[in-house]
Amino acid sequence: MTGPELIAIAVFLFTYALIIDERIHRAVAAMAGAAVIVFVGVVPWEMIPEYLDLGTIFLLMGMMIIVNTARGSGLFEYIAIKTAKLSKGSPMRVLILFALVTAVTSAFLDNVTTVLLLTPMLLYIARVMDLNPVPFLLTEIFASNVGGAATLIGDPPNIMIGSAAGLGFNDFLFTMGPIVVVDFIVVILFLALLFRKRIAVGKEAMERIVQTLEGLDERAAIKDRSLFIKSVITILLVVVLFFVHDKLGVQPAVVAMTGAALLLFWSRVPPEEILEKIEWPALFFFGGLFIIVGALVETGLISQVAEFVVAHVHTTGEAMIIITWFSAIASAFVDNIPLTATLIPLIQDMGMAMDVEPLWWALSLGACLGGNGTAIGASANVVVLGVAEREGINITFIEFMKIGMVILVLSVAVGLGLLWMRFMW
Repeated sequence: MTGPELIAIAVFLFTYALIIDERIHRAVAAMAGAAVIVFVGVVPWEMIPEYLDLGTIFLLMGMMIIVNTARGSGLFEYIAIKTAKLSKGSPMRVLILFALVTAVTSAFLDNVTTVLLLTPMLLYIARVMDLNPVPFLLTEIFASNVGGAATLIGDPPNIMIGSAAGLGFNDFLFTMGPIVVVDFIVVILFLALLFRKRIAVGKEAMERIVQTLEGLDERAAIKDRSLFIKSVITILLVVVLFFVHDKLGVQPAVVAMTGAALLLFWSRVPPEEILEKIEWPALFFFGGLFIIVGALVETGLISQVAEFVVAHVHTTGEAMIIITWFSAIASAFVDNIPLTATLIPLIQDMGMAMDVEPLWWALSLGACLGGNGTAIGASANVVVLGVAEREGINITFIEFMKIGMVILVLSVAVGLGLLWMRFMW
């Protein structure tokens, strides 16, 4: 190996180890690794714009601004209370309805933001109804990860894949959307069967729950009615533009940033209040990671791996199976963002020998649904369990994995079967 190749591999592996270890923040690890790569010249300064995926970064930034602005109106608390009331006091309906709201919201907003907003309200509803919150929290996590796979903006791996492969919002919606619907039904049926005894209540308890829910006023959750209306209109407008952005010749990042600018301008919310709430560490993490993976591309290492894979994998179907299960199992134990960033250039180079369109969907399926496997498999998992722990609710790693691995295998197997029927038959 040449010196640049050794440096690229060493920095990549060391950064990855720091991300997994978590004693150093992943954004700091990625920025440090990128600094080394650029400082020693493995990636020349003039090549940084080529590897720094600004489409992904600005799409995330725009959606973060919209969500953080809308949060101040009480929009998400309103949705949570309205959902609880629709259950009519049935714990099973609460579980299913909250799962549905979480999945749909995660498809159109960042799933981490979704669970940050809905988890406190879910805990509140469980407390009011005097129910064990663990089944509801686990269901929320699984629904968020499944729902996020449905659209371009639902989960960071999809944003990265869409940018790299030139896939638009509708491409994801009409390819992954039906798969997610089937997977959601399968997962919810399994969880309903698994948790039916843990959330069962008697007739008297049911009547008390109904009375309690009737006492909640979703309208009282609206803190700023004007901002509430403006937020709903802006979010609906952004979603509509996501549907037609390819026909307009506008990139998803432009849609997100336009919606963010519109809501800030229209609402007159002080921008410093919103901008300071943006997950800047996540954005810098992305930037640093893109440069580190760019070093593997720049030195030709990704091309060498692709040539090796192509030499041993003879059909697109074989490659699709390998990528799906590898990305799913790996995503259960390591962050799916660096994993996706590493596999993207590999798939791009495989395009010299086979049709890679099914491989993009295989990567999306595995990277998004694999996060359900363990407590650290996805950011949403960590966020929900962290909020629960602060409330004195402890869900152990093993307890999560016993259910999560079943969900992983079940959802990925069903999803891969549907992908195979679409592209291989």
